[in-house]
Amino acid sequence: MYINDSKKLSAAKREELYAVIMEKAVAVGVGMAGPGRIDEINILQATYEAMREAISKLSVKPDILLNDAVTIPGVAIRQVPIIKGDAKSISIGAASIIAKVTRDRLMLEYDRIMPEYGFASNKGYGSAEHIAALKKYGPSPIHRRGFIGNFV
Repeated sequence: MYINDSKKLSAAKREELYAVIMEKAVAVGVGMAGPGRIDEINILQATYEAMREAISKLSVKPDILLNDAVTIPGVAIRQVPIIKGDAKSISIGAASIIAKVTRDRLMLEYDRIMPEYGFASNKGYGSAEHIAALKKYGPSPIHRRGFIGNFV
C-alpha cells in the first residue's frame, strides 16, 4: 500500500519496503552498468542493457513487462510503457524501490572504501560537496568520465 515512486519515499521507508518486496515478490532481478560501460555506450543504452540483465535474472519469465515510460529494445516479451509508471503500477514502483535501495547500498559501500567523496551523503550525484571532492582528489574508479569532464 505504500509502494510508490522511490523518490517520493524516505530512505527508511524504501528500506522497509525493500525487505517486504524481496520477501513477497514472485521474482526480482537486478541489472547494473558500470561507469566504463556507460561512458562507452551512453547512459540510456547502458540503462536498457541493465534492464535486459535484470529481466534475464528473473526466476519466473513474465508474460508482459510494465515499464516506466520506455520500451526496452531487444526484449521479446510484450511491453507496456506507462508514463509516471512508478507512481501508477505496484510492480514498477516496487522495481523503482529495489533499484534505488540497491544503488544507495552500493554508494554506502563505496563511501566506506573512498570516504573523501562523501558518497554516503550525496550518493554520487553532483552536489557542491561532491564536485569539490572531485576537484580536490580527482576522479575515482567509479566516476564516469563523461560526467566528471564537466567539473575537473
